[in-house]
Amino acid sequence: MSKVYTIAVLVGSLRKESINRKVALALAELAPANLKLNIVEIGDLPLYNEDIDGAAPPAAYSTFRKQVSSSDAVLFVTPEYNRSVPAPLKNAIDVGSRPYGQSAWSGKPGAIISVSPGAIGGFGANHHLRQSLVFLDVPCMQQPEAYLGGAGSVFDEAGKLSDKTRPFLQAFIDAFGKWVAKQNG
Repeated sequence: MSKVYTIAVLVGSLRKESINRKVALALAELAPANLKLNIVEIGDLPLYNEDIDGAAPPAAYSTFRKQVSSSDAVLFVTPEYNRSVPAPLKNAIDVGSRPYGQSAWSGKPGAIISVSPGAIGGFGANHHLRQSLVFLDVPCMQQPEAYLGGAGSVFDEAGKLSDKTRPFLQAFIDAFGKWVAKQNG
């Protein structure tokens, strides 16, 4: 039996009916047998502030860092806000990167899928996030790149993933499974 890798999934949108969360859940269902995707919640993280991150950091910081640290890889599912990542996702990245020298991200293979109702599928957010991941020592899967544009129509009213989108997400998550195994091998 092959190893099963635990994947920390960070969803950049906090909306209750978030398309990004729906895509993350669809990816969890489509994931190959060697991946176990777990959404790590970021909405309750206080804004990063070094003044409160001392000997007794907020419990939310510690819990978040432990969830990321104990994972074998990370997957970011994000919308685009103003050609960048949403503030809650940037905050989560900052929280996980501290205290300096103890980053929860370091060396974890990662991938990004940007999801947007717009035509370019969150291209700006995807590439902006890649810049941060370079600094954080997160080797990011290069291919296939994943930009899901027109995302408002990829689920029907019952929440079922469209047959048109399923092969795209399947190819992405299958490639990620191979990438994680290669990086952790």
